[in-house]
Amino acid sequence: MVHLLTGKIHRRNTLDQMALVGPASLLIALVTAGFVGMVFTIQVSREFINLGAGSAVGGVLALALCRELAPVLTAVVLAGRVGSAFAAELGTMQVTEQIDALYVLKTDPIDYLVIPRVIACCLMLPILTVLSLLTGLGGGLLIATSLYGISQTTFLDSVQNFLSVWDLCSAPIKGVVFGALIAIIGCSWGLTTTGGAKGVGQSTTTAVVTSLLAIFISNFFLSWVMFQGMGSAVLQGF
Repeated sequence: MVHLLTGKIHRRNTLDQMALVGPASLLIALVTAGFVGMVFTIQVSREFINLGAGSAVGGVLALALCRELAPVLTAVVLAGRVGSAFAAELGTMQVTEQIDALYVLKTDPIDYLVIPRVIACCLMLPILTVLSLLTGLGGGLLIATSLYGISQTTFLDSVQNFLSVWDLCSAPIKGVVFGALIAIIGCSWGLTTTGGAKGVGQSTTTAVVTSLLAIFISNFFLSWVMFQGMGSAVLQGF
């Protein structure tokens, strides 16, 4: 945080990392979200229709995607794809003494290598999360209308009735936190790599595992803070 507030931001490096984190990860994030939305709809629709609550399928899917599925699954995808790349790249630079060369050139590796990656993840992950949310809703709508006979109007009205502004804001907020965790953990394990090629592999694996644990643990605390008390979304939806 100190480097981010006081250091010099390298614009070119930041734009390159934003392209790596955002557009390059878009397809896999959207495919994941689409199929998760379809699977969730299959599991929920059959039970809700039996209970006579088929009109609530869209709203329940929207709540699940906004509050949990979209931010968490998008972060997991990026932890595996981007976090591992950060750790491997910086770990290779560390063991081949390229980091030491930056010090010789009077360039701080935190400002030059870490800060652009943190900014890129914090900016791109919320955008990917919102796109994943829309894709998941699209997949759920497709299944609900084609397999279970729920009309498109009923589905979309349910989504509108169930969701609140805070639900829509919670997904990008989680995305910012998860993005910072992925970037910081991946870069920190990369910069502390020792032991040659074997050490690079160990750092990459550890970075991904640590990022996943950090995402799940922080998700609990974020959810606990954001959604305390008795919820009223379902009552409002009906």
